[in-house]
Amino acid sequence: MKKGWQTKTLGELLAILRNGVNCKQDRSGNGDKVSRIESISDATFDVERVGYAQLNDREKERFRLQRGDILFSHINSAIHVGKTAVFDSDEEVYHGVNLLLMRPSSEVTSSYLEHSLKFLFQGGYWRGVCKQSVNQASVNQQDISRVRISFPTSLAEQQRIVGVLDEAFAGLATAQAHAAQNLQNARALFESHLQSVFTHRGKGWVEKRLGELCQIKTGKKDVNQGNPEGQYPFFTCAAEHTYSDVYSFDTEALLVAGNGNVGQVSYYSGKFEAYQRTYVLFDFKGVTAKFLFRVLDKRLSATVGKQKLGNTMPYIKIGMLTDFPVPIPPGDEQARVTEHLDALAAETQRLTRLYEQKQAALAALKKSLLHQAFTGAL
Repeated sequence: MKKGWQTKTLGELLAILRNGVNCKQDRSGNGDKVSRIESISDATFDVERVGYAQLNDREKERFRLQRGDILFSHINSAIHVGKTAVFDSDEEVYHGVNLLLMRPSSEVTSSYLEHSLKFLFQGGYWRGVCKQSVNQASVNQQDISRVRISFPTSLAEQQRIVGVLDEAFAGLATAQAHAAQNLQNARALFESHLQSVFTHRGKGWVEKRLGELCQIKTGKKDVNQGNPEGQYPFFTCAAEHTYSDVYSFDTEALLVAGNGNVGQVSYYSGKFEAYQRTYVLFDFKGVTAKFLFRVLDKRLSATVGKQKLGNTMPYIKIGMLTDFPVPIPPGDEQARVTEHLDALAAETQRLTRLYEQKQAALAALKKSLLHQAFTGAL
């Protein structure tokens, strides 16, 4: 271990209070402010997202949060178990249920411990030790207390490390925000052009029912008839298609999810298989498949969303598709519109890939910085 560093368990470094008080889930403002899971969902304490409860003097004395207290989400969905935030406010707020209250000893600062806990969270440690049920996951106090943390004995060195991390993370957050904004701008531009095409129709445009423009059938296969190692695409109602050893269609087609990711539209040309709740649109008349794809993509799912059927999820009935209105321009304009929208879609997809790559790179860099910080290499 690096000179001037030592290792102790969280149980040695923290006083941990397990149970807080119950509170209402609204923002009525009636009563005393109580922390809840939503208060730390963004990894910083948000005093605007507290609940309320009527507390007596004894409860106030026992549960009042102190500046520097660490709140730890120990009962939540699995991906959120282990989220932490430091309480850094002068407002009177009290400790709520489902959040462990961690009060550091004088050996280590709250901010250093918070970053240590975030390092464990981002490394997936808590997901590995939490117990999961159908609706939630939890990590017990004993498992938390046994976790070993390395730290410099000098509080000044702890503060230096935290300062380096905070500055680096602020820069990473700015980079992430710029990447997200670029992607949002590209998507907005595509949607604007798409909307403009179908609201400012030129001469020769007509409106027809989808059933007049193509044949509409459903697939015949059950999902369990697929094979991920198969040769042919198998379109189900999932976000991504799987594969099949056999095929029932050999044509240019649009595939529409009838439930699940209801209204999602995919384009494919060639041999493929289709699920029994997936609609297959083919044999196009007076319209190209690619133009029709641009008409239906997103607009169909948005329309279905407004006409939800069923108790648990929306689904599409055949009548919805056959009667769906489709604006049709003359053939040469179909090609021009399709080419233009395809180019915009390709650019949006390119920026999406860049954004995802940048997000992954930034996450890896953040993880690397945390690892360096807590092994004495920063």
